[in-house]
Amino acid sequence: MTAVKKKKSVAADIAETESELMRLSVKLTELRKQAAPLPVKNYKFKDLNGEVTLEELFAGRDRLFAIHNMGQGCRYCTLWADGFNGFVSHLEDRFAFVLLSKDDPETQRRFANQRGWRFRMASHGGGAYIKEQSAGPGGDNMPGMVCYEKRGGKIFRKNAAVFGPNDQFCALWPVLSLAGLSEADWVPQYSYWKRPAKGDMDDGGNDVR
Repeated sequence: MTAVKKKKSVAADIAETESELMRLSVKLTELRKQAAPLPVKNYKFKDLNGEVTLEELFAGRDRLFAIHNMGQGCRYCTLWADGFNGFVSHLEDRFAFVLLSKDDPETQRRFANQRGWRFRMASHGGGAYIKEQSAGPGGDNMPGMVCYEKRGGKIFRKNAAVFGPNDQFCALWPVLSLAGLSEADWVPQYSYWKRPAKGDMDDGGNDVR
């Protein structure tokens, strides 16, 4: 009598997939270590103090993480930046960290103050930098992250990654996954405050904005 092969449970599939993801994550880290750094020029940006170069953004460190942010008009980019804000002090213990977007420095600072962002910001203004240093191929203002290195007075691009739903750079996606949700079920917002009904306001609810 031939034994009937039992169908694998969803729980077993989940455990197997999680194990595979861990294995691939380790492999990806090793591949990134092996990636050959590519020389780049010393691009110019603007911040609230005026012109600043890519080299100056290193702030005396030998590695720089540059976040490519689409600007205040993108809720997803805001979500990623909110997440980095939580551990920027850990990063800045060893690395330089900057958020770059096309917004002018005044707009950047105003929006950063609203969000409570604590990291450095600079504007590429949509110029040569973002066109030549896009985090992914074929996209000027594509959101992502680039790691630069400085050696012997020269700047090199070590690795880059594009940001998007289910990536490695936003902790919210695996949390939503545990609830059985995906990017199709949830969209980030700038604010989650909801206007209360008049009857719910102890002060009468006049002029609620």
